[in-house]
Amino acid sequence: MDDQARLSVDGLEPPSGGGARRRAVQRRGRTYWTRSRKEALAAWLFILPDFVGLLIFVAVPMALSLSLGFFSVDGFGGYKFIGLANYNRMFHDPLFLESIEVTVVYVVCLVPGLYVTGLGLAMLVRQRIPWIGVWRSLFFMPYVVSLVVIALIWKVLLIDKIGFINQMLELVGFQGRSWLGDPKLALGAVLAVTIWFLMGYYMIIFLSGLQEIPREYYEAAKIDGANPWAMFTNITLPLLRPTSFFVILVSTVAAVSGSSAFDLIYVMTNGGPANSTSLAVFYIYEQAFKFNNYGYAAAMASSVVVILLAITVALFALTRGGRFHLG
Repeated sequence: MDDQARLSVDGLEPPSGGGARRRAVQRRGRTYWTRSRKEALAAWLFILPDFVGLLIFVAVPMALSLSLGFFSVDGFGGYKFIGLANYNRMFHDPLFLESIEVTVVYVVCLVPGLYVTGLGLAMLVRQRIPWIGVWRSLFFMPYVVSLVVIALIWKVLLIDKIGFINQMLELVGFQGRSWLGDPKLALGAVLAVTIWFLMGYYMIIFLSGLQEIPREYYEAAKIDGANPWAMFTNITLPLLRPTSFFVILVSTVAAVSGSSAFDLIYVMTNGGPANSTSLAVFYIYEQAFKFNNYGYAAAMASSVVVILLAITVALFALTRGGRFHLG
């Protein structure tokens, strides 16, 4: 046995061929697991729990709901494939079409209302005034209260004749109204309560956007002789474009399918009077859980989701993701 083999046998030096292969494998491993790949793996491991949760509790139910729209479901385990019959029924259902009209009016009134009140309050509480923290807390406080509690309180306040609002109106010489019993007033009353409930949340969002605007811009504008309105239109609004985009998008989705679009209606008016406050989301609930038309409700829900996706895509396209740069 020669000296090299003896050293290999004694464990003092590995055979030249096997050692070279092991060193090559180690080099390949070090080359593959670069720093960027390790960071990517760590990122995916952090994302994995949320991804699995969204897949199980959001994506799968959405897919099942979409497929359910092609079936007639009796609520007792009976499924019958009926193709596009639910969608055909939806386009010929006057109550559903009326609920869409009510929803459009609700969205058109609610989104600008939340934008104006949220931005107005944000500019107000941004001022350096005494007890500013207390004022911010008071404006935001309704948002932390249960929406059902809010609805019950306002239902009592707006009740006919003996309600607090009507009693205050009569004290100053005005006649009380049936705020929740008149088809012409019920939706407006619900809109007012919704804006009052949500304006504190959007105040906080606008306040965070306003605090990102450097005060030097306003000081320079004052030196140039700009008045408050000129500073608002030429400094505040342009620099709030990303925040405005977020507020418009979120408030639109909330108006169509958020809890305020259902909970307040359910507690305060139950869709009445004469379906004047029956939003699309409330009508879908009635078809599913009052009349057991699960397939029909799934078809309507899928259509509402498609409409929301179209609105979202249109907002992104028109504003270029909130930048609002045209041309």
